Amino acid sequence: MAEQSNYTEDNIRSLDWKEHIRMRPGMYIGKLGDGSSPDDGIYILLKEVLDNSIDEYVMGAGKTIEISIQGERVIVRDYGRGIPLGKVVDVVSKMNTGGKYDSKAFKKSVGLNGVGTKAVNALSSYFRVESTRDGRSASAEFAQGNLTNQDLLDDTSRRKGTKVSFIPDEIIFKKYKYRSEYIVKMLKNYVYLNPGLTIVFNGEKYYSENGLKDLLSENINEADMLYPIIHLKGEDIEIAITHSKTQYSEEYHSFVNGQNTTQGGTHLAAYRESIVKTIREFYGKSYEASDIRKSVVTAIAIKVMEPVFESQTKTKLGSTDMGGELPTVRTYINDFVKKYLDNFLHKNPDSAEKIQRKILQAERERKELSGIRKLAKDRAKKASLHNKKLRDCRVHFGDIKNERYLDTTLFITEGDSASGSITKSRDVNTQAVFSLKGKPLNCYGLSKKIVYENEEFNLLQAALNIEESLEDLRYNNVVIATDADVDGMHIRLLLITFFLQFFPEVIKDGHLYILQTPLFRVRNKKETIYCYSEQERRDAMEKLKPKPEITRFKGLGEISPDEFVHFIGEDIRLDPVMLDKDMSIEELLSFYMGKNTPTRQEFIIDNLKVELDVIEDTV
Repeated sequence: MAEQSNYTEDNIRSLDWKEHIRMRPGMYIGKLGDGSSPDDGIYILLKEVLDNSIDEYVMGAGKTIEISIQGERVIVRDYGRGIPLGKVVDVVSKMNTGGKYDSKAFKKSVGLNGVGTKAVNALSSYFRVESTRDGRSASAEFAQGNLTNQDLLDDTSRRKGTKVSFIPDEIIFKKYKYRSEYIVKMLKNYVYLNPGLTIVFNGEKYYSENGLKDLLSENINEADMLYPIIHLKGEDIEIAITHSKTQYSEEYHSFVNGQNTTQGGTHLAAYRESIVKTIREFYGKSYEASDIRKSVVTAIAIKVMEPVFESQTKTKLGSTDMGGELPTVRTYINDFVKKYLDNFLHKNPDSAEKIQRKILQAERERKELSGIRKLAKDRAKKASLHNKKLRDCRVHFGDIKNERYLDTTLFITEGDSASGSITKSRDVNTQAVFSLKGKPLNCYGLSKKIVYENEEFNLLQAALNIEESLEDLRYNNVVIATDADVDGMHIRLLLITFFLQFFPEVIKDGHLYILQTPLFRVRNKKETIYCYSEQERRDAMEKLKPKPEITRFKGLGEISPDEFVHFIGEDIRLDPVMLDKDMSIEELLSFYMGKNTPTRQEFIIDNLKVELDVIEDTV
């Protein structure tokens, strides 16, 4: 019988604020990551600091925010009122301390729990805050949350405001790197939600005059819009809406008090309901909700008094009330949409006619596909029950109250050997595996019907749970895991085409990745180094001299589960799949997957020459 351990007073331990944050960072900033995902911790640190500057702007103090990121160091400077000088240390190092508990000062703030900057402080190897107001300045410096220095200047010519500098701690965030694409998207959302605000990031200015209308213009090509964007604003609500000519699924962008609620919540549920209700009443027809919302591309932003979110990272609204004497979130949104969207449709019969034609088209397509869809769903259910394609995990993206929901990952693999290795080495709580059988079909130019008729596509769609909208996506990270050879590259391209053709928002919202796996293993009796490039192989050989053993991995199936655990665990390397905003999806697919073979061949040859020139220059 196992010896029982004693449970005494010595086992009870109280942690101070910084110890708790560093021990359980996921409770405060979600997942850690390495910067390859837009919801990785280093971006949440930036957002927590930036939210305070945004709140200053909302309160009418400071129209410009300056951000600089050089390597690991982040600097955020606003020109707001500045932190009261006697509280500079407390605001960033004492839990439940902040000005936002005073609802008169911050009526519709983003950060209400006084945790944000404390988490940044505790999780940074270097943190400095400086406040200037009334010609005086106070600053404090910290290391991992511990105060190392503070100063008070009685006379300064600096402009009022707050400046925060920090370096994320490499002990917590291993091998991280900021990606400007994710930061720019975050900053654009801030200026869309705050027209008149200027954000300067590394010298580039971001500004919006038209709010959510500009956001939609950024996310959908004008040529792909069924009708011009409908843009409606109220005191605490703003919406923008159009329909895509080619996109099949629904696409939503939702915000509360400037926070991008990527998981939706009570406001998004009410908004989706209000669109259906208003359209039905306007046309006097009981259209199916899915037909009304098919291909919709829309955004909603509301302001709520003291919002309640379902997680510290504020990705899902839980509040049912607007606050004060206002009605519920559901009633407020329904009343606004019913009045203003209905008025718009009456005044713009051309747009109203196009919407109705789109609904009728969706209705015809749904009826034509009804039989195929039923058979497809039955096949998907049976395949799932018999575990032929999908090895599922225990936590899913929708389980927002589980602190690991952001880690949920589906690996799409080629062949049984590769899926077998990943299945044996994965984390069964958050990592699922979907096994492809052969190469997927090139679906460019095909209709949605093919998704139900093609077994691979049908089962993949079912595994992801994205038939109607991205709202029910079961995994935060969708990772294409194929061999690093010509066949593997081809499979990657075909899968990316599938998502671009039928579910582009999976890519737009930053959910699709390519798994990097090592090309070489270099080892001696004391150490093993896995290398992802030829340069890394040369460096490893130099380090492990003399004459280490070198193995070239030809495919994922050759890597044993014992080794694979290193490549999909803490040290996982992911390359995000991103869209070029200067090229529409149709142009992208037409060029790379269309029948323009000579043009594409010329493009490949020209770029191959450039690549060879670069290699020659570096040798």
